[in-house]
Amino acid sequence: MPELPEVEALAGYLRERAVGRRVERVEVAAISALKTYDPPPSAVAGRAVVGAGRYGKFLDVRFDEGLHLVVHLARAGWLHYREAFPSAAPLRPGKGPIALRVRLDDGSGFDLTEAGTQKKLAAYLVTDPALVPGVGKLGPDALEADLATFGAQLRSRRGQVKGVLTDQSVLAGIGNAYSDEILHAAKLSPFAITDRLTDDQLATLHAATRAVLGDAVRRSMGQRAAELKGEKRSGLKVHARKGLPCPVCGDLVREVSFADSSLQYCPTCQTGGKPLADRRLSRLVR
Repeated sequence: MPELPEVEALAGYLRERAVGRRVERVEVAAISALKTYDPPPSAVAGRAVVGAGRYGKFLDVRFDEGLHLVVHLARAGWLHYREAFPSAAPLRPGKGPIALRVRLDDGSGFDLTEAGTQKKLAAYLVTDPALVPGVGKLGPDALEADLATFGAQLRSRRGQVKGVLTDQSVLAGIGNAYSDEILHAAKLSPFAITDRLTDDQLATLHAATRAVLGDAVRRSMGQRAAELKGEKRSGLKVHARKGLPCPVCGDLVREVSFADSSLQYCPTCQTGGKPLADRRLSRLVR
């Protein structure tokens, strides 16, 4: 799933390439992906792209006269920028992975695509991003929250720190991959309970959050959209590295599997050498 660093990089790429171009037309191929109907997609035609940014993991493409295309890429969504499209013919609904296409006046543009069968990519055409339900519920941005805000947010929600870090109403922008990386950098068990964390542990976790996300943003900025997934994988130390040696201590990275997700961690770095039981309600390490 694209998280804060990748969405920030996609916004940066759009600012570099698309700002100043006018929209020729917007084509919707997956009707289920477009969550709004007023204004309609046709309202974007002729408007200039004036900026791009993000709200947590939501991408915000801004057009003149106050119109926004806000996108949540979900687990399998992505943005593909095209210098030219293979055909001028409109997209055929229901054909292929493309959910939405934005054609610009110089012949370039971008596709929003989604792989797999669980179609959860969501696009909203709105006059105010706050009208998007997910945006309105976001907590403070994970990369911008100072230590006091960060600590207050985590302690406001009692639970395993892995789950709380990825709760977008607590902190915006952190997903499954970077939460694994942050906890590894902070040397914390993913099952540590938030209201039991000491002030020192919170300070270390805050510093790890800023370091991991900041480094990922720096590595991602300037990359083409097609290169971002590879850049993300190259920087991971524990996430998706089950059975491989931890680059810090050499111990083997282990995994805890859930019904529809998993987490990875290093026992030596994070749990005093003890493996976590591979079930959601493990009480082995706190």
